[in-house]
Amino acid sequence: MSTAAVEGEDVRTPPPAVGRKTGRRPLLRGLLPAAGAALVAAAGALVAVGCFLGLYVRPTSDDWCAAWKARDLGVLGITSDFYMTQNGRIANAFLSGVVYGGGPAGTKILPTVMAVSFTAGLVLLGCRFIRFLGGRPPVLLLTACALVVQALLYFAGTRSYQVLLWAPATISHTLPSVIGLWALLLAIRTVRHPRAGVRVAGFASAFLIGFVLGTLSEPFALVSGLLAAGIGVLSVPRLGLARNWHPFTWCLLWCSGLLCGLVVLYTSPGARWRRAQQPDRESVLSAGELGGTFEDWLRVWDSVTGQWAYLGAAAVGILLGLASGLRGPARPGRREPRRTVPRKVLIALLLLPVPVVVLGSFAVVVGLRSGYGPSGWTYARTWTSFLVPMELALCGYGALLGAWGGRWLSGRRTAGPVLVTGAVAAGCLTLASVAALVPNVQQLTTTTVARSVAWDAQNSRIRSEAARGAADVGYRPLYIGALAEPFFTGSYERDWVAACVSRWYGVDRIHRR
Repeated sequence: MSTAAVEGEDVRTPPPAVGRKTGRRPLLRGLLPAAGAALVAAAGALVAVGCFLGLYVRPTSDDWCAAWKARDLGVLGITSDFYMTQNGRIANAFLSGVVYGGGPAGTKILPTVMAVSFTAGLVLLGCRFIRFLGGRPPVLLLTACALVVQALLYFAGTRSYQVLLWAPATISHTLPSVIGLWALLLAIRTVRHPRAGVRVAGFASAFLIGFVLGTLSEPFALVSGLLAAGIGVLSVPRLGLARNWHPFTWCLLWCSGLLCGLVVLYTSPGARWRRAQQPDRESVLSAGELGGTFEDWLRVWDSVTGQWAYLGAAAVGILLGLASGLRGPARPGRREPRRTVPRKVLIALLLLPVPVVVLGSFAVVVGLRSGYGPSGWTYARTWTSFLVPMELALCGYGALLGAWGGRWLSGRRTAGPVLVTGAVAAGCLTLASVAALVPNVQQLTTTTVARSVAWDAQNSRIRSEAARGAADVGYRPLYIGALAEPFFTGSYERDWVAACVSRWYGVDRIHRR
């Protein structure tokens, strides 16, 4: 979303309705809503299944530690524990305390809360984007875009369980994108408001939300900081994209909040302790480490580009662009004055997502390699921080292409057949990309439900033994989502998962069953 959109200003005249003077316009008008309805049903079904699987989520790995700490220490206690002894992520700890504080219910409803919030935010952002293009927002296709983007985010990668269902990962790496999206909508609403008090409140919110995200997720802080910095530079009034310094100020305060949050996190006793546990390595700026990081970065993008289903985000964007043109100008009967924006600035604005995604993904890989070593790049749950802007950029570019194609073909004799053919092709590609996710959803469903049944039976047995006074109980590891379970290491003293399981059940220790 550009600064011009943040200011609520149109930078171009409304496009003429596509398909004018052709006999195919009624056909296209009927085809696009039908495609939107089909995509809402298809992508919505996958997202709904993912949310429903939240009912079958059971503790594993970090869940065990967060669960007993939230129960025994409370929200403030777990926040203090994270700051003093774990990693310094105080906002992360606070949200974990809220999610786990009410027992298992929080982890069960979190996927649904997140998906609903994400969908609403994406639709509202899409409405702003279409009005920025000069069209009227087609709500059905905007909903289809929101659901397709989410289906790809949750199920197109290699760690679907972690991205959607595993609360520690969703809190750290998926939820920040939802918060950032709503923060952007808040900026759009307040940055050009006529009342100074509202603008000041928006500026204060930018800093506070940025600070929270800085102590919630380092990868998202890096990527969102790059995006805000780029928009801030382009928002300097002299460049002609913004009329005043309000957008620049908002971006500056956002970056300042992120930086302050990261400083608090990095200097915390917990973060210092965590760094002390890592073996000595070369500096991240050394030639060897930079070379290794670049190779890891190429492996990440080899995995991402190997998933052709991401093209569905661009395809559904094309449908959105075509539909926005068909619906006519955003304000019928009123023509907005065209603002003069230097061509180079406009091109830089449109291309801004590319360096943000490229540099942001590299920064994420640097952090992963620094924290987890050469295998850190495989922690695909952290990729969400740059996959979300990548998918939104693909969808936005598709919408621009659809709107431009509609305007370019408007009034031509061959416009009808070409636009209908393009709409059918884009719709089929989007449906194919959604269909390609079905096997992943089926596998996720099978493993999640099967594990929940086995976990419930084991949980009942362990609780019965603990109630009879047993101090050492048997536990059978139940693996899911490439996550750690008790006995993942040969030394019981270093087995933090087993220690947290023992604390949760109130026993001295557990043994492999």
